Amino acid sequence: MAHLVWDWNGTLLDDVALVVAATNATLVRLGGRAVSIEEHRRDFGRPVAAYYARVLGRAVGDDEFARLDEVFHAAYRAGLDEATLARDARDAMAAWGGTQSLLSMFFHDDLTVLVRRHGLEAVLARVDGLRAVVGGGPKAPHLAAHLAAVGVAPGAAVLIGDTVDDAEAARSVGAAVVLYNGGITDEARLAATGAPVAATLVEAVALAATLVGAVT
Repeated sequence: MAHLVWDWNGTLLDDVALVVAATNATLVRLGGRAVSIEEHRRDFGRPVAAYYARVLGRAVGDDEFARLDEVFHAAYRAGLDEATLARDARDAMAAWGGTQSLLSMFFHDDLTVLVRRHGLEAVLARVDGLRAVVGGGPKAPHLAAHLAAVGVAPGAAVLIGDTVDDAEAARSVGAAVVLYNGGITDEARLAATGAPVAATLVEAVALAATLVGAVT
């Protein structure tokens, strides 16, 4: 049976404005300038410390990044109650004919609370968030562990996400991927990965259904 792995932030959860606001709180803390949503969608990438370094024009060390990560997540959590699911998230999840799970780089305990709040736990075979104290790294190793825990071969899985990192993670393990351009990354950067790009989550699911089984 085909399996779909959902990304959370910027994909199922419509939190782009909140992410940018929290990013700006972090950049201002460093004496940097705030960025627009368009700039963030154009420039953001993982590892997050490297993104901060590009915006600030200087290196950001591990200790400094750990402090900045705390600033970011404090600002993010302060506005999280106002974030809603993407407009067609529930319709997209209902349209998938196989099993589904969720993998996010947001902290696991926070993530599971949000999944329950939105009533999605019954639809998802597994929910995995970040279990480390500090995040910001690539998704690839987490996706490999997630699929192993679900018991799904990568060739039978497709990831729907909204970043270049999602594309790289899927390809690193041999899974298919569809990218959603309503999230944290602009369409041009997503298209440059060569992965299919969808304007809506319902469209993303339809594309995903054509891909599973074609991955080698």
